[in-house]
Amino acid sequence: MSEFMTGDGRTHINSGLMRESLVSKKLISETNKKDVRRMVPDVHMVSIGGQSIMDRGKDAIIPLVDKIAELKHQHKMVVGVGGGARARHTMSIGMGLGLPIGGLARIVGGVEENNRDILQFLLAPHGGITFVKDHFQDLQLFLNNGMIPICIGQPPYHFWEPPAVEGGRLPDNGPDVGLFLMAEVIGVESITYIKDVDGVYDSNPSKNPNAKMLNTVTARELLDGDYDDLPIERELLRTLENARTIKSIRVINGLDPNNLEAALTGKDVGTLITSSRHEQ
Repeated sequence: MSEFMTGDGRTHINSGLMRESLVSKKLISETNKKDVRRMVPDVHMVSIGGQSIMDRGKDAIIPLVDKIAELKHQHKMVVGVGGGARARHTMSIGMGLGLPIGGLARIVGGVEENNRDILQFLLAPHGGITFVKDHFQDLQLFLNNGMIPICIGQPPYHFWEPPAVEGGRLPDNGPDVGLFLMAEVIGVESITYIKDVDGVYDSNPSKNPNAKMLNTVTARELLDGDYDDLPIERELLRTLENARTIKSIRVINGLDPNNLEAALTGKDVGTLITSSRHEQ
């Protein structure tokens, strides 16, 4: 807590961070005790996969859009979307041209805007609006007026995208991470990732018919496990482990729109991935 100090003709502020090194381990440890306020604690973040849903066309998109329109009367939602095949194609061209990793991150976000605009058009009769980062402060205004904000997932690191932890030249921070970061900063009630599989498996179910679905698992277990393929980005798991507000995420199959309703009402559907730090 800051205190005003007077007495020598000038006013000083005695702050807890004053004259402290912001990289001090002791100071960093003390900040862990601070509570974080939630901006929209009654809102659900819904992430629609670009490749898993949008690339499938109307047979996958329309039923999901109809379900979102139906659920808006019971649940406030912010909808995010990935870029899918077009983002991958754009990234492939960029790599062929020798673009650095920050350049690749920059061009992918522009492709995702196409999918965002498609969803906005379809949800427009139900209050769907384009939501960009410049309007974060207006979020409650939109939600309280019955609107459904729709945004892209790619985080706006752009040229400042850090080198990949996973190796290679693909940005670690994709739409899964971007939407999680937004959910974390605004403090949503839940975040659901809509894919084309029933959840997270111990191996790729399309390649291994004996693959077993994990109903509940920690992000740390997935990071430490020998999983060659996952329906979500590994950087999302690392981010979940370090998050302060969001303690879990859920992965569901959006090819059955009823799964979204089940997820928003807290039912056991898909795979629940929790942060191991909050289990201690």
